[in-house]
Amino acid sequence: MKIFTAAVCLGCIWIGTNLSSAGDWLMWRGPNGNGIADPDQDPPMKLDKPKWSVDMQGRSHGSIVVKGDQIFFNSALVNEKVQDAEVTGQYTVCLDRNTGEVIWASELFSDGLDQKLNKKATWASTTPALDDQHIYVNFLNGTTVSTTALDYEGHLVWQTDLCEYKVHQGYGSSPTFYKDLVIVAADNKLGGVICGMDRKTGDHIWIDERAKEPNYPSPTVVNIGGKDQVIMTGTGKVTSYNPETGAKYWETDGSTTECVTTAVTDGKHIFTSGGYPKNHVSAILADGSGKVAWQLPNRVYVPSMFVKDGCLFAVMDAGVAVCWDCATGEEKWKARLGGNFSASPVAVDDRVYAINESGTMYVYLADPEKFQLLAESKVADEAYATPTICGGQIFLRVAFYEGETRKEKIVCYE
Repeated sequence: MKIFTAAVCLGCIWIGTNLSSAGDWLMWRGPNGNGIADPDQDPPMKLDKPKWSVDMQGRSHGSIVVKGDQIFFNSALVNEKVQDAEVTGQYTVCLDRNTGEVIWASELFSDGLDQKLNKKATWASTTPALDDQHIYVNFLNGTTVSTTALDYEGHLVWQTDLCEYKVHQGYGSSPTFYKDLVIVAADNKLGGVICGMDRKTGDHIWIDERAKEPNYPSPTVVNIGGKDQVIMTGTGKVTSYNPETGAKYWETDGSTTECVTTAVTDGKHIFTSGGYPKNHVSAILADGSGKVAWQLPNRVYVPSMFVKDGCLFAVMDAGVAVCWDCATGEEKWKARLGGNFSASPVAVDDRVYAINESGTMYVYLADPEKFQLLAESKVADEAYATPTICGGQIFLRVAFYEGETRKEKIVCYE
């Protein structure tokens, strides 16, 4: 039985594009994992008619990744009717970038979606990561988190268990890279881990056991003071690891217990945010001293932040855009957008693209001096996945309702 098929609604299609690597989006939060898109592009600001729109089975709050003329994402079906059968499974799916047509869908797991999730979570809330050979995917299945490598035809290369996992809210930590390693993490009440795996084999090269507390960030690789570091936040700590060996460079207090956002840096500070048991945005000196440069009680729990021109930009969960001075935490401006937000904002040159949970996309200036709204477009009834913006195109995973029936779509604008 063919699970994934695409009913494609086409606008004006440009066939046969030959995009360079600057037109790719290879992992969670973009080219450098920090929410900053390639500035040498001009994606649309007003989103009216999409280039193509594809009905998609399953449910996912993970983002889309892009390489060449193909796009990839994860999806999960839980007792979903397909043809005349009920289907449960977790999949990685590949579409044609130019048309939205399904190229392949690889089933990684066919059951095990039994733990109770938060209503905003899904069984496919992670984003794949791409290199030249493989597609790397994290899934929670049953009570185990594992990482899988697929080739570009959707065939299994390897699959390695990371740890046992007890759901508190859900699981959404995505892979990142360092040299020959794929780095993955899974914090939870049974005991978290962060691990560097060999990209070719899936072997554990290093692993560090973490606190027995729920926590949700993706690890991120940064270079500060000429030193490459993997940063993890949450469980009350901000931790810097040697990405080759897993040894801790430093660890300090400075975050709350439960974080979701991926940390960012200006080269001097590590910026963290969290939402339980307290709301906070913190700037931790990145020299290992443990000093908290500044801290604010704002709730930036789910949407990750980004740094640009000496300022920290964020969208609070409650729909307020804000800009702070990186050095001091001084508020430069704030402005209400509207609705609630789970998706993270994306910076493209001097613009910010931010989509709320009700499917309204806001585009505003990435200006430290003032807030200026450039465009507002209602594109869907529901949106939790962070936009992917590359090669002048915007890729969205959104949902629409027809009465009580919810249907997800993959949409491309250009």
